Amino acid sequence: MKAGIDQDALIELFASATAKQGEQLRTAVTQATLAALQGRELSLKNIRDVLSAVSKAASAGAAQSGLPQMDVENLLNSAVAGMDDALLKAVDANRVALQQFVDQGVGLQEKQLKKAVDDLDKFEDMLLGVVKKSAEAASAQLGASWGHVLEKLQAGGSVSGAQAANTAEQFAQQMQSAMRDSRAAGLKAAQVLAESYSALVSGVLIGMSDAIKQGGAPAKSAARKK
Repeated sequence: MKAGIDQDALIELFASATAKQGEQLRTAVTQATLAALQGRELSLKNIRDVLSAVSKAASAGAAQSGLPQMDVENLLNSAVAGMDDALLKAVDANRVALQQFVDQGVGLQEKQLKKAVDDLDKFEDMLLGVVKKSAEAASAQLGASWGHVLEKLQAGGSVSGAQAANTAEQFAQQMQSAMRDSRAAGLKAAQVLAESYSALVSGVLIGMSDAIKQGGAPAKSAARKK
């Protein structure tokens, strides 16, 4: 168990997967990643740790699959797509939390919220960095497969990265003028709450995501809250 991820369960899923099970793997990775994220504060470090644990498990499992290189590459693409889907949920949780503060007049002068907006701009590079490290740590053959996955991600970008950048830009603009419309009492309470922003976003993610409850047994076995 690392970063809330049952790596052995994920390794087994990838090791036993067939070339036609890409979507099943993608869903399993999404649900495992979400479950791990829901069990901790959504800081950039914690998110990166979860992604790293997932990618290492996917890499180890794919290496044991015995499939041709093209099929292995598809398995790894499914892993990255699953992580991207989970990150998209995390972006949405940030959007909901940030909107609460904007509605109460909190501006970017609150350092925790400024950091939250800045961190959203780093989601794309964070996922790219995790995939790059997986490629560097893998064997020559598996590293080549990861390299192709990385090239594809760099060329097209991630859905979560694009959404995160848009969200960051949107709230940076909104928070510039948020103070003008605020009420002093409500603003003070919101400023106190902003100090524990990462914990708040984690709570939003738990409340808004029903992926774990609707998921199947494979995904449930691969993730556990800490």
